[in-house]
Amino acid sequence: MKPVAEVEGLRVELAGTTLVDGVSLTARAGRITALVGPSGSGKTTTGRALLGEFPAGARVYGRVDTPGPGSVGYVPQHPAAVLNPARHAGALLQDIAARQGGTRREIRDRVEHALRRAQLPDAEMVLRRYPHQLSGGQQQRVVIAQALLLGAKVIVADEPTTGQDPDTKQGIVKALAEVAHQGIALVLLSHDRDAMRELADEAVLLRDGRVVDRGPVDEVLPAPARLVLPNPRAAVGPAVAARIAVRELTARHRTAQGTVPVLHGVTLSVAPGECLAVTGRSGSGKTTLGRCLAGLHSAYDGAALLDGDPLPRSLRSRTRRELASVQYVFQDPRAAFDEHRPVLDQVARTAVRLRGADRDTARRTAARTLGELGLAEELTLRPPGALSGGELQRAALARALLAEPEVLVCDEITSGLDAATRDAILTRLAVLRERNALSLVFITHDGAAAEALADRIAVLDTGRLVTCR
Repeated sequence: MKPVAEVEGLRVELAGTTLVDGVSLTARAGRITALVGPSGSGKTTTGRALLGEFPAGARVYGRVDTPGPGSVGYVPQHPAAVLNPARHAGALLQDIAARQGGTRREIRDRVEHALRRAQLPDAEMVLRRYPHQLSGGQQQRVVIAQALLLGAKVIVADEPTTGQDPDTKQGIVKALAEVAHQGIALVLLSHDRDAMRELADEAVLLRDGRVVDRGPVDEVLPAPARLVLPNPRAAVGPAVAARIAVRELTARHRTAQGTVPVLHGVTLSVAPGECLAVTGRSGSGKTTLGRCLAGLHSAYDGAALLDGDPLPRSLRSRTRRELASVQYVFQDPRAAFDEHRPVLDQVARTAVRLRGADRDTARRTAARTLGELGLAEELTLRPPGALSGGELQRAALARALLAEPEVLVCDEITSGLDAATRDAILTRLAVLRERNALSLVFITHDGAAAEALADRIAVLDTGRLVTCR
């Protein structure tokens, strides 16, 4: 197969640290190359090099050859970040298609053709919706259609299947396979072994910024070990008073057309030291439930209770004690950090603001907590943009833990992590439950993690509680 894009001897240095060192990669027409490796190994730096994008202030050596401007498309892990929330998906796609000229009918035909190529055949439904009204999988495929309309010869897909339910994941896998079948080169950055086995023609393993192996996925990546957490707990009995609960929770999303119901009369509770996993398909209401608990979504009827007392619906109305008691860790940690301040300072700020700690004590506590999660202090002195997604996810967890919460709401926090880092974080959470009687609301599509960590698993479907066992 003819090379479409090549990276040869890539070395990227930032603030005295080498992010990648001597990386070489070839993207071929109709082929899928998977970049794999632990968090911080250099996958994203290498993938974004194909777009000509490097961290601010970086020194770059080596060669990156692509077909030219606009020839490389990018599908991020969190596609909503690159979709305009104030515009229908159709308006964005039609603007791109109009650059080629033609009548309104021809422009519309090009958009519908791109959506079909991206495995979104119901164009009418997609075109009239805002990004937040689309599921994560639909958003991913709209971004793929956008890249196709721009004429991409290479598409870099960054963790496209993480945080997705099995049906949505399969739809994304099908869309990426179809794109490759059309002769486009794909570079897949992923920790999803199953998706890589189904899609990738070759896997390139990075570690500490260097290529250490390449070949078939099954040869490059060892089979994952079974996840076993320390001190498994028996289910908490019904006589134990709830630490956090929702009663008849009916939540809504506001749209230009009015309000859309998202949750319907959900009642759940979590006792001290208990972990409740919340699962269900994309769009089933899992994240909205967690955001209601944390005061991030106030458009609901019913009640959220902490130790039996109603919690104010809005974060802004909660006391410092209530803010500290219920902490939320976002699925997309990058959106929750200030890009211009060192990560260590932002983590430490939680202890200052919510626990009244002095600055020096807070920094020491932050450095220790970050270290326990595998982040060296030298790394955390950098701004968020210099950390990988997995490293920043651990920093987001550390920031929440500095509040010394009674309740921790974790929204898909392991979805973008390699297996070793995921297991280390789950082990840490299991220890905190035992040591601090921490109540966990663990929102996830990771069935193995839910079974290993949770006492009970609640399943949501179209906003309704289907079962809780």
